Amino acid sequence: MSILDSLIGPIVSIIDKVIPDKAQRDKAKLELLQLQGSQELAEISARLSAIVAEANSHDPWTSRARPSFLYVMYILLLFALPMGILAAFAPDKALAIGQGMNAYLAGLPEPLYALFGTGYLGYTAARQWGKIAGSDK
Repeated sequence: MSILDSLIGPIVSIIDKVIPDKAQRDKAKLELLQLQGSQELAEISARLSAIVAEANSHDPWTSRARPSFLYVMYILLLFALPMGILAAFAPDKALAIGQGMNAYLAGLPEPLYALFGTGYLGYTAARQWGKIAGSDK
């Protein structure tokens, strides 16, 4: 049984929870089944295999890098709270900081955002795979 075969069930249950319309749910499931036999599926399976191999790595730098990267992203998101307070007392400064952050984030290349999404989803899939396989406790 490949990694992707074991993920089909959880993906189907996610589809059931996320897509409210029954017709759209059925269409998404059909596309998933069609994907199962395609070249794209082989590519996804290869990517997931690499992610799982990295997740099972005993290298301390690798094992710390995944959660550290997520913590950095969480900090960036949580930065909105003090910015909201600053906006209440000094709206012009908060606006200038926000514009500066927007300019910085707009300057980052699109592949970096794709890398973050792939890393985040891959980390989540690898953790789920480890829990299913019993290697993560």
